[in-house]
Amino acid sequence: MTELAKTFDPAAIETRWYQHWETNGLFRPDRPNAEPWTIVNPPPNVTGSLHIGHALDNTLQDILTRHARLKGKDALWVVGTDHAGIATQMVVERQMAARGEQRSDLGREAFIAKVWEWKAESGGEITRQLRRLGCSMDWANERFTMDEGFSKAVVKVFVELHRQGLLYRDKRLVNWDPGLGTAISDLEVETREVRGSFWQLRYPLADGSGSITVATTRPETMLADMAVAVNPEDARYADLVGKQVRLPITGRLIPIVADDHADPALGSGAVKITPGHDFNDFEVGRRAGIEARDMLNMLDAKARVCQTRDGLIPADLIGLDRFEARARIVARLKDEGVLIPHVDKEGVEHDAEPRTIQTPYGDRSGVVIEPWLTDQWYVDAKTLAQRPIEAVRSGAIAMVPKSWEKTFFNWMDNIQPWCVSRQLWWGHQVPAWFDAAGNAYVAETEEQAQAQAGEGVALTRDPDVLDTWFSSALWPFATLGWPDNADPTLGGRYPNDVLISGFDILFFWDARMMMQGLHFLDAVPFRTLYLHGLVRAADGAKMSKSKGNTVDPLGLIDRYGADALRFFMAAMESQGRDIKMDEKRVEGYRNFATKLWNAARFAQANGIGGSTPGKAPAASLAVNQWIIGETIATVQAIDLALADLRFDAAAEAIYQFVWNRFCDWYLELIKPVLGDEGAQDAAAAAETRAVAGWVIDQILVLLHPFMPFITEELWHAMAPRDHDLIVAQWPMVDGEHIDAAAMADIAWRIRLIGEVRTAKNELGIAPGTQLTAYVRDADATTQRRVAGAEAALRKLARLQGVSFDPAPAGAAIQLVVDEATYVIPLDGVIDLDAERARLTKAIAAAAKERDALAGRLGNASFVERAKPEAVEKARADHAEKSAEAERLSAALARLG
Repeated sequence: MTELAKTFDPAAIETRWYQHWETNGLFRPDRPNAEPWTIVNPPPNVTGSLHIGHALDNTLQDILTRHARLKGKDALWVVGTDHAGIATQMVVERQMAARGEQRSDLGREAFIAKVWEWKAESGGEITRQLRRLGCSMDWANERFTMDEGFSKAVVKVFVELHRQGLLYRDKRLVNWDPGLGTAISDLEVETREVRGSFWQLRYPLADGSGSITVATTRPETMLADMAVAVNPEDARYADLVGKQVRLPITGRLIPIVADDHADPALGSGAVKITPGHDFNDFEVGRRAGIEARDMLNMLDAKARVCQTRDGLIPADLIGLDRFEARARIVARLKDEGVLIPHVDKEGVEHDAEPRTIQTPYGDRSGVVIEPWLTDQWYVDAKTLAQRPIEAVRSGAIAMVPKSWEKTFFNWMDNIQPWCVSRQLWWGHQVPAWFDAAGNAYVAETEEQAQAQAGEGVALTRDPDVLDTWFSSALWPFATLGWPDNADPTLGGRYPNDVLISGFDILFFWDARMMMQGLHFLDAVPFRTLYLHGLVRAADGAKMSKSKGNTVDPLGLIDRYGADALRFFMAAMESQGRDIKMDEKRVEGYRNFATKLWNAARFAQANGIGGSTPGKAPAASLAVNQWIIGETIATVQAIDLALADLRFDAAAEAIYQFVWNRFCDWYLELIKPVLGDEGAQDAAAAAETRAVAGWVIDQILVLLHPFMPFITEELWHAMAPRDHDLIVAQWPMVDGEHIDAAAMADIAWRIRLIGEVRTAKNELGIAPGTQLTAYVRDADATTQRRVAGAEAALRKLARLQGVSFDPAPAGAAIQLVVDEATYVIPLDGVIDLDAERARLTKAIAAAAKERDALAGRLGNASFVERAKPEAVEKARADHAEKSAEAERLSAALARLG
């Protein structure tokens, strides 16, 4: 037994134990005859650093991994990082720019070599930070989405999908980032509210018979308008469908078409259609019979005006930035008399109506995103989505919480082609080669492509790279050795047992893993998908750097320890609900760790050490039988909670057991047995030490998945061990006997002591004040219990005596526990009149505040208009004041 320090210091133990676990290979699966259990981490960007969302996601994964390991399974937690094409290229380019260099100066190969150099030097920050969190990952086999084996899998998948007709080249609209010069995914688009304008334009009919009015927030796009749409049910325009309008500035003739996209209730009911620069317009254009290859494109890759195919854009606009062009176009429209002015409330005319506009920005470049018509590689997601839909419907993949299924089905049923190419240098280069005529040859190697094209045909490699979501979709199986490992179960590791993921990447990553896993391995990639919520700021707002409300998990670890942060995450994670960050609760869980530490120190001081593995020791004392029963119930509660992925319920079960039943009650109840007061015989003390040691061991094992550092430290401090706690055995309690009578006896004892303490506190009586209780209406069971609890009642309730004689007359506390009433005289203990006056005043004050809050909450205007957090606080305050008034009223009633 190693004597523990007086003060619990997380920093003193965390680094030491993590290095011990990793150095000794304790994260490696090394149980060849055990049931395999596998989980893969959502690979963080190699450029990243640990944020609070990572802390939540990885804490939940580690809880499951450590639990599986303790359950005797051959647990593997696959770890790795994503090459993060855009983010990594930006980091390296910024470093080069600081030295006055550009990637174009180096060329592709030299630039990529520089990126690899950066990764070797700086790409491991987040993996070091995951170690600080305590993640028990298989670092010996860390993967990277650009490593050789993984890259081989990516190329194979691309080529196979193309061969099967499920991957193809197409011209469609993409989210184009003019700052980065590449297409980006929806997840990389950040929508912001921007103060903008709403212009109304009058488009003249080509036959001179009138005009039609359209409205737009992007007047510059009228240079590429190809139609005006009206609703087919809109009687106002029935006679105009099929006619043409002549566009201002360009003079282009475009048709008026009927389409449900036009809403008769919005504006004029007519909508300008620019299929080459708006996602909705693209679909309208296709329904109107305009092929993508014929759609007009008026912007280049830098979002500067370029000439359209029909050559109708005036030369002086060519080369202008889109927003500079906007100002000139508005001026021209005004000069041509087709700009309809907006008249404000004061009757003043303006060119446009001010509007707040939802505007897409690139989350990394900070530039406004442009829907842009380009040739890209696409995956037939509609076809690949069918098997995942069926897998979720059939239960082959269990989605937790189940409420996400409806959203999943809606998205998958309406899924669009998946753009998988990016205009970058860093990433998996598309395995396709083009001849001079633009024909593509897709193959795993250039030699194979050349064989397809024929001898003498000059080929050029596609310069694009693949979307990182394309490669990460292979993560559950490419990390396990596919395609070299032909075993469809990949050594019993596929499918993974569970995937932990934020709901925000359900479609970008989770669904795509389902598609690729079912398509290439004919099996689901994971049996269970657990979707957790977001960690929000204390006021419920979404965290963002721009708002300045982000929380650094490493700072929290520095202040409170990794165990406290991990326990906070688990305790607050309630199946998909968002978590409000509350540093006070993190501090509270550090206090929980301190309480456990002090309990272990108490045990050491009283000769209590670690136990031998196996069933609970034999126990004859009721208090020991009770704690054994409570331990068994706690194990069962945690088993059920973790089986249902109820992290909050599991954390609450172990917290309540350790803090309330073990520390607050059991350790207090056994003090007399251990000789603190009224020492019992040596056999009883020995039994109690054995039982207490066994319970502490169970606590350490049960708590280990949540708080690995303190539990490992205490495990070794309590006794010499032949193995570390990380590979100990999870408690097996199914065959354990629970003594129901002992459980009931101690539960009664706790209730009585608790009632006495509460009454003293409410009446302002010092806790140590010695009182006498008189019992009436007690049955034989209660009389037996009172007789057997004499020492505990004297020490813990400060009752100097319990009598079955009639109570003396006068004011007294009256407590009812089960069938019996306990009368505790108060004459000479407190000033009864003063206490009645104090309680009456306090009740009135609490009731006044309660009623005032009830009035606010009953005001519909307050509930509807106030901020949600203000309403929530008012409700909490009302509940608090209501409870206070009830508690004080009960105390007053006890005085008689």
